[in-house]
Formats: sequence, structure tokens, C-alpha cells
Amino acid sequence: MAKILFAKPTVEKIVVRLKSECEALKNKNITPKLRVLLVGEHAPSVLYTRNKKKFIESFGGICEILNLPAAITEEEFLGKLNEASNDQSIHGLFVQLPLPKHLSHIDVGQLVPPAKDVDGFHAESLYHLLRGEDQGMVSCTPKGIITLLKENNIEMSGKNAVVIGRSMIVGKPMSMLLTNENATVTMCHSRTKDLKEITKRADIIICALGKARFLTKEYLSPSQDVTIIDVGINHDENGVLCGDADFEHIQEYCCAISPVPGGVGPLTIASLGENLIKAASGSLQ
Repeated sequence: MAKILFAKPTVEKIVVRLKSECEALKNKNITPKLRVLLVGEHAPSVLYTRNKKKFIESFGGICEILNLPAAITEEEFLGKLNEASNDQSIHGLFVQLPLPKHLSHIDVGQLVPPAKDVDGFHAESLYHLLRGEDQGMVSCTPKGIITLLKENNIEMSGKNAVVIGRSMIVGKPMSMLLTNENATVTMCHSRTKDLKEITKRADIIICALGKARFLTKEYLSPSQDVTIIDVGINHDENGVLCGDADFEHIQEYCCAISPVPGGVGPLTIASLGENLIKAASGSLQ
């Protein structure tokens, strides 16, 4: 039976460290402060931002959620974003996605200053990631996955890693982080041919394509030595929350697997906290 990679033990360790680091910053008259721009009342976004606020406050930071009306004009929205970007008391800043249709064309990741880019989406942050440097912020979900693998002593160096999904939020930065850990990475997507043959050769599979229970035993090697990290947040035909992996039916075909919920999600938020502390520390320089 596979080892279940629950986030909770790792998150608890991170919180202890963040409390200590936050207290050290407060002793230097710096209280880590995050501002979130939330446009409208999109229910999942409201829930996500509340969870982020709760976590930031759990280690002593400040999280302000600026809830803007769904009908806000582009000029007004950019004004609020610019105001937060220039506010020296704010160390971390991000816009909760998705934005309403009339604002969806705005590349908000490039409008947040790199020093406050706790989401890790700015071009400068991505450049540091490409170079394997620690100066920039790292996208929270991929960062959390690397933390989960390391905390569970899952070797990445020299391993064959398959990333299914090529988004800028998970797939592409995930591929680069694994490369920086000296894994040999194959990034797959909707146009990939013979996907099953590729995944059967994998030591690590990161599944981030957003299809409920897509990854079945047919995609896995009979050797049962693959680690599966499930990034998917889906609801099946019965409305049940589930991941991209068919969790119940593939545990006996892998050596480790992250659950949904309780796996990658909490570490995404914990990584946001780590990035905020990093941003606040950078403000001292």
C-alpha cells in the first residue's frame, strides 16, 4: 500500500518556523503584511482568500483582503493595484484570479512589483527560477510540491519526472523546479502522444490537468515504485471533491501519493506564507 503524503505534518513544521521568523521581523519593527485584491463575489475565490488570510494570521502576519465590486472599471482596478504596489507598508501583493471577463485581459502578474510578487508570476521571478537562483519568488503550488517531496525524503536527483499540464501556474514552473533538483523532466499536455508509455517510465508524476480521476492504473508501471503528486481540484459526476488521480484504485500501484483534499492545497498556502516572510525580509535591505 502506498504512503499517503498528507500536508498537515509538513505545514505544522512550516508554521513553527514562520512564527519564529515573523517574530524576528517584528523585533525590527517589520510586521509582514499581505494585501489581496478580490474582485467580485466568486464563491471559490472568497473561500481561497479567507483561507490565505487565516494562515497568514496564524503565524503573526497581517492579511488585508480588499474586496472590489465586480463591475469596477479597468481604470479603477489598476488604480487600486498601483496604490498597493507603491504602499511601503505592504510587503506582499497579489490579485485573486479569476478576474471578471472585462478585466481578464490584464496580465496582473507583470503589474505587481517583483519584490512583492508572492505569487511568483512576474517575469523577473521566472527569470531567477530559470537560472536556478534563489533571489526571486517561486510560484506557490510548485514550491509546495518540492517541499512535500523533500519532507518525505523522496529523491528527485537523477529520477524521471513527468509533469502532466503546462500552465504557467503549475506545469511550466514545476518542470523547471524539478530540473533544478536534477531530475530528468518530461512535460506532457493535451497534444502529447502515447502518454501512457511516458508515464509508465516515470519515477515521479505530477498530475495537474484538471480532469477528475484521469490518472488510472493503466498509466503506471507494474513495478509500483512511482510517486504521484495530485494537483487537481475537481468534482466528479456526483459532486464529490476529487483530484486528477483515481486515488482509491491506484494506491496499490504506486509507492506514494498525495491525497485530495489534504495534499498539495495546504502547502500552496504555506508557500504563500514563506514568500511573504521572504518579501518582508527583503524590505530591510
